[in-house]
Amino acid sequence: MRDIDVRMALHAKLAVDHADEMDDTLVVDELGLCGEVRVDVAVINGALTGFELKSARDNLKRLPKQVEIYSQVLDFAELVVADNHQKEAIAIIPKWWGVTVALASKGDGVRLEAVREPRMNRSIDTRSLAQLLWRDEALEELEIRAADRGVRSKPRWAVWGRLTEVVEVDELRDVVRNRLKTRATWRADALSVRGA
Repeated sequence: MRDIDVRMALHAKLAVDHADEMDDTLVVDELGLCGEVRVDVAVINGALTGFELKSARDNLKRLPKQVEIYSQVLDFAELVVADNHQKEAIAIIPKWWGVTVALASKGDGVRLEAVREPRMNRSIDTRSLAQLLWRDEALEELEIRAADRGVRSKPRWAVWGRLTEVVEVDELRDVVRNRLKTRATWRADALSVRGA
């Protein structure tokens, strides 16, 4: 079982799960977080959900760092893990993360079995969340709130910092999701499916 097999099975499941939300759901492969890690598959709709894939051929060396960064930004996180890594991986991830086991099925297929449903992340770091916005997006949000004075010519870090000072976490979650969903341009290899 390879990563691509697990990814294809997950995309098929997401297409079914979000079939009635086509206008409000964006599925993105390899969404970068904090310049340090990439979420294997992200679903952006009324929440920001990230899926970390660990196939049978993968190892778990990077999982603790991925957990750390995902937990700063994502509303929901889910580990999709091959059965050979299940026990060890569950010991690494927080209780609010969901777990789905990827099992080999006939041929080259993969069957996904939910083991634990994800719960809402209650410890978002606003600074890390704001980093999902491009500088011009964050600056536009400050302009809307008449809070852009003094940071218009500053680097993106200052713009993100100001945004976290003037926008509460729940509103920032909405801002980031809406900006991500309405972006006109994504890296060509990142955008996978509009409407799952």
